[in-house]
Amino acid sequence: MSAVANALRLRYGAEAQPEGMVWNETLELLLKHRSVRAYRDEPLPERALETMIAAAQSPASSSNLQAWSVVAVADQARKERLAELAGAQGFIRRAPLFLVWVADLSRLARMATQRGLPHEGLDYTELLVVGIIDATLAAQNAVIAAESLGLGTVYVGAIRNRPLAVAAELQLPPQAVAVFGLCVGWPDPEKPTAVKPRLPQGAVLHRETYDSASEADYVAQYNSAMSAFYAEQQMRVEGDWTDHSSKRIAGPQSLAGRDTLREALEQLGFGMR
Repeated sequence: MSAVANALRLRYGAEAQPEGMVWNETLELLLKHRSVRAYRDEPLPERALETMIAAAQSPASSSNLQAWSVVAVADQARKERLAELAGAQGFIRRAPLFLVWVADLSRLARMATQRGLPHEGLDYTELLVVGIIDATLAAQNAVIAAESLGLGTVYVGAIRNRPLAVAAELQLPPQAVAVFGLCVGWPDPEKPTAVKPRLPQGAVLHRETYDSASEADYVAQYNSAMSAFYAEQQMRVEGDWTDHSSKRIAGPQSLAGRDTLREALEQLGFGMR
């Protein structure tokens, strides 16, 4: 099987592979992405962090505001505390590096204040959205850079479970909030991970206008692909992907404490107008 055919089979399952893909080494790297939660007990390559940050600073930024920051955590005790705040996820403790990506409006506030300039716009939700988007684009570039070096990563959304405690641990200033974490390390070959299938392109790709007429068919196809994936990986998941996803959105009790995020953002100095 060719590299492109194998990569598409892993990413979409056996039945939903797009045809006629153009192909190169960069695309192969992107399609091979997988979450890595088990790491070798080895340090990262020298200057790997700075290399990742250079990549992180290279994507687009809305109006070039660069409304993000990242806190690099290598101290074991701090990783232990952050792991507890993020749902006691042990792989945070074991990863040699844990990056906390921050939507950061505080730098813009400080800059404007130093020059006696108004900055009321920072109190509006739009600017928080800009910060979150900037942080996300930066982090994904960092992930690609890390994987190009042979490293493994996994995003940690549970860093939002207790945003006030995380802000205190990292000494974040007002108008800065941790939006997700990222573990980085050498993958443990004794505990390999698999590429997880994604929805067929027909479920997410809309041409000219949004069209959900065939969505149910695509989702049914994906439910089958994910059920096969769960069985292959010996994962104990009740129901199919639709059942699993619906449980995550059932109500505030499904949000692991993040149902109070708006109130936390207000306490962290965001205006939320």
